[in-house]
Amino acid sequence: MFELRTLRLGLKSLALHKLRSTLTVVGIVFGVGSVIVMLAVGEGARHEAIQQIKDLGATNIIVRSVKPTEDSKEQKRQGLLEYGLTEQDLERITDTIPSVVSATPMREFRKDIRYLDHKLEGRVVAALPNFLELNGLRLRQGRFITALDNERFENVAVLGAETAETLFPIQDPIGRSIRIDESQYYRVIGVTERRAPSAGVGGSMAAQDYNKDVYIPFLADKVRFGELIVYRRAGTWQAEKLAISQITVAVDDMAHVKKTAEIIEGLIDQYHKQKDTAITVPLDLLEKAEQTQRMFTLVLGAIASVSLVVGGIGIMNIMLATVTERTREIGIRRALGAKRRDITWQFLVESVVLSSTGGVFGVFLGIALAYGITYLFVMHTIVRPWSPMVAFAISIMVGLVFGTYPARRAACMDPIEALRHE
Repeated sequence: MFELRTLRLGLKSLALHKLRSTLTVVGIVFGVGSVIVMLAVGEGARHEAIQQIKDLGATNIIVRSVKPTEDSKEQKRQGLLEYGLTEQDLERITDTIPSVVSATPMREFRKDIRYLDHKLEGRVVAALPNFLELNGLRLRQGRFITALDNERFENVAVLGAETAETLFPIQDPIGRSIRIDESQYYRVIGVTERRAPSAGVGGSMAAQDYNKDVYIPFLADKVRFGELIVYRRAGTWQAEKLAISQITVAVDDMAHVKKTAEIIEGLIDQYHKQKDTAITVPLDLLEKAEQTQRMFTLVLGAIASVSLVVGGIGIMNIMLATVTERTREIGIRRALGAKRRDITWQFLVESVVLSSTGGVFGVFLGIALAYGITYLFVMHTIVRPWSPMVAFAISIMVGLVFGTYPARRAACMDPIEALRHE
């Protein structure tokens, strides 16, 4: 009964000053809303960064060929740059390390891709059948490269989404032939779904736009193009001899990933003195990304909480003004037998009602703004179930903290002096 009576008195007091109470609540509304939006933006960024790393595989190790920074004088004189992973490296990894389940090679290079008068420069990727799964790609139509295509050196190709749209704006690409470089023709057997370009992760991983790719069988590339790739630009030419661009190594257990990576690095370094390879461990990147993004989210939440503090200061200001206005009322209540704790609770209830009301509306505003940002700006946001609860709990805490001083000031008034107040 005491709590209900106190709550009723507090609500009645706030209702007497509707505009002032509403303006005070608005400060809390925007504070809670901004906390939820900031946390949603941080969680969205964290999810996207971690998802890109997860697509590489938590039990995978990626070994890439890296163009050496300093070419040898002999290579410069001949115009030939020989570097990177070889078939022998692939055999050493699969034959000598027990924890390795499989190792998948891949080679990539840029070429002009044509169909009739449509043309673009894209990335040609020589891959094996499991490339699709390892890179988190999905087919929009047709099929991917099979083991039989690879064994028979078939001239078949799977197009990335943007490549297909550029070369075949109104036609169905399946069954039609495209030309790669000057004289290589490949029959289209599939098209991948559009995928957002991945950001570069790790020192050896460049950003990839899978939408402009063309995928051909690994052995067909070896037979048709060979290991020597010639680039002609502005009257000059540069030849590169590269057997394998990347080897994706699958490890039997996550606990063995880091140790296996160290073994692979030591094994590769024995045969590559010019440091033309680099190893990326997605598991390490995942752990670092989670830690970094967690800190990023906390910083965003802390910045947004400043607006809640400002709203709390507004509550304290209004409550102090209320105490001054109701000095005579406080004196009358004390004279009629009200205790200090009764006065304290009355003003605390008013403060908490203000902050909790703002918290409720702020939660709805924050969730609406988060989804609005996703819809209008195509920015991925995630509202975790705990973020509205945390923001609402903070709003109540703000009401308690910033309402305590005005409540204590009202309770400590001398009843006689309060009754004399005009």
